[in-house]
Amino acid sequence: MSAPTTDIENAARVLRDGGLVAVPTETVYGLGANAEDPTAVRRIFQAKGRPPSHPLILHISGAERLDDWVQDVPPTARLIAERFWPGPLTLVLRRGRRVPLEATGGLDTVAVRVPDHPVALALLTTFGGAVAAPSANRFGSVSPTTADHVRAELGDAVDFILDGGPCHIGLESTIVDATGDVPAILRPGGVTREDLETVLGHPLAVHSTSQVRVPGQHPSHYAPQAQVVLVEPEDLLAEAERAGALGHRVGILLPPSATAPVTAHAVIAVPASMPAYARGLYGFLRELDREGCDLIIASLPPEDGVGLAIANRLRRAAGPRPNR
Repeated sequence: MSAPTTDIENAARVLRDGGLVAVPTETVYGLGANAEDPTAVRRIFQAKGRPPSHPLILHISGAERLDDWVQDVPPTARLIAERFWPGPLTLVLRRGRRVPLEATGGLDTVAVRVPDHPVALALLTTFGGAVAAPSANRFGSVSPTTADHVRAELGDAVDFILDGGPCHIGLESTIVDATGDVPAILRPGGVTREDLETVLGHPLAVHSTSQVRVPGQHPSHYAPQAQVVLVEPEDLLAEAERAGALGHRVGILLPPSATAPVTAHAVIAVPASMPAYARGLYGFLRELDREGCDLIIASLPPEDGVGLAIANRLRRAAGPRPNR
């Protein structure tokens, strides 16, 4: 889906004036500000309720702009950028002088990507700079994959919402730490580990935590209002019955392997296709919240391909969280 040229121009003007713009990407909607404006960047943290130590991702219009924002780019990082940009992959590299520490959580590293969405790319080209943007939702909650999700979550905290239609991947970008001798995946996402290993010619480690802080590593993240409980697929129905007997309004993400009848407050049968499941996951969690569920029971998919990213999001959604 495209956006009117006037909307792109208006959004670029809002960014130049220090405002916040909700930007559609192929992954999720981002809450964007001029990456070189520390005051505007601080507004992102205020709008989201995000701790200022959590770094943001810089979105740029093309790989040819990479050296404007980072330094000491190793050959491996250039190879990854050449192969996967535009696309759902973020590189962590050494921060360039143009990037304020407000955008990096005080770190000397910065996360950068080129989104694969015509509206995002048109905005970045018209704006002419980098846009710092985390997901356009309250910190720790379910990421938005439509403009309506942004409106419902952040309301007037956003100065301009660019509507680019539903996000066609639906999960955040893969984050690769390229600052060391051997790259590593810090967050699984739309580019799979297998895709990266094919291009690089060697195995890649996946780190659930790292010394390099990046988005999505908080113990609780991507979480709906309902508590998420993960069980083995064969235990899902029994756990749903037990929780229902205790008075919970149970929502179930029903895997394709389930064959027995299930009784719960709300049931969503997830797609057998992992890309389709990824595209719908955040919408499913939001729907179970709207249905009034206070407990969501799910099982993890096979952790290969995009399934690794889905499993990562479900684990974070089920993680310990502060009282809301």
